[in-house]
Amino acid sequence: MGSGDAAFAAEAKAALIDKGVKYCLPFYVDVNGVPKTKTVPINHFDRMMTGSELFTGAALEGLGQGPQDDELALHPDSSHIVPLPWRPEVALIPGNLKYRNDPWPMCSRTILKQQMERAEKLGLTFNLGIECEVYVVRRDDAAENGIAPNKVEDDMARAAYDLSSTLLNFEFLDEVVSHMNAMGWDVYSFDHEDANGQFEFDFAYDNAITTADRFVIWRLMMKEIARKHGWEATMMPKPFADRTGSGAHFNMSIADLETGRNVSGDDADPRGCGLSKRAYQFIAGVKKHAPAIVATTCPTVNSYKRLIKTGSMTGYTWAPIFISYGGNNRTHMLRVPKLSDTQKSTAGARWECRAVDTSMNPYLAAAMMLAAGLEGIEQEMDPGDPIAVNMYELDNAELDRMGVKLLPRTLLESIEAFERDPLGREVMGEDLFKSYVDIKTQEWWDFHNHVSAWEVDTYLTKF
Repeated sequence: MGSGDAAFAAEAKAALIDKGVKYCLPFYVDVNGVPKTKTVPINHFDRMMTGSELFTGAALEGLGQGPQDDELALHPDSSHIVPLPWRPEVALIPGNLKYRNDPWPMCSRTILKQQMERAEKLGLTFNLGIECEVYVVRRDDAAENGIAPNKVEDDMARAAYDLSSTLLNFEFLDEVVSHMNAMGWDVYSFDHEDANGQFEFDFAYDNAITTADRFVIWRLMMKEIARKHGWEATMMPKPFADRTGSGAHFNMSIADLETGRNVSGDDADPRGCGLSKRAYQFIAGVKKHAPAIVATTCPTVNSYKRLIKTGSMTGYTWAPIFISYGGNNRTHMLRVPKLSDTQKSTAGARWECRAVDTSMNPYLAAAMMLAAGLEGIEQEMDPGDPIAVNMYELDNAELDRMGVKLLPRTLLESIEAFERDPLGREVMGEDLFKSYVDIKTQEWWDFHNHVSAWEVDTYLTKF
């Protein structure tokens, strides 16, 4: 540790002690995006920041180690120290794994960092905002699947934006948002979503690594606060068959690396979406690799029970099934929101991918999305013209005529697409690529080989 590093560590440690922090939890995530940590008393902060905490990679899936290998060292990111407002004695610190002082190639955060560095070579940075949707439920043995919305009174058929349902849950919502703002996330909106017990939280965008870190912490926070109330916050995309699924839409933009200026917009855009040439090229790259990308943005068996055409209480599922883009049109995988003058002057132009859900590993999902977009920019791809119709109302012949393809319908289909596409191997590296394919393929077959209650109910005495 150099003198400058030592001085910073001493200053940071003193500041944490002044805030009442007694323990630090440096963390990384496994292949599923689940955070892993060791607890370090504040007196050992200096050692921790130099990588003192070692992890046996063979204990986890997707880290590519056997019991004969040396441990992986976690190097916390000194610019992302997060004291927890709901546990003031604890600070979380995301970090990157190293092996014998070299970056570990199967570390999810490192993989995203590599794609961010690739963008920097083009003079760009990648900004990301995530719309965080979640179900808050209570366990109920009498209910289907053993869960029900957290409040019995939250039973309106169409609950989206409902004022009374919002106020019914307001103490809980206020607690969550207060903690998010205490961490400096700048929540600008939250609401009751389409389904009972479903909520969305929207906070300020940032560079993709910072946003991914915050998303991991947000999931942890939601679970902890919900359990304090006797509930569960579930990140399942589709916990109820007859209710809208939960997404985690990616809102993306590119900015000039030197100035930070958003370079995604163009008021003179002849296609009418207000996007720049590079933004369209980014979208073209995502369209090209969409079937493989969703293996990371929609990574579970349950994800594909959200990506269906109909079934929600309001008719459509609000989830994309088409590899297409358009303006302010929620029937596409990729949507370009119509911005007010205020939004143009502050955040600037952006585009949204709706084929993302809360069960993802945000580092891998963002890395795949960014890699595809950068390929589009590097190869000057064109996405074609935007489509301005309700995609749900087109029949197969019309879709074929327009050249619009469907997203994968199951986890197995998406993993097969991921395996065929060279992008996943390029982004993750050979070892994690193979591990991801093996883990997710096994997840599919574990599900497929399970005999469900539906099958017994349907077939037991049918024949």
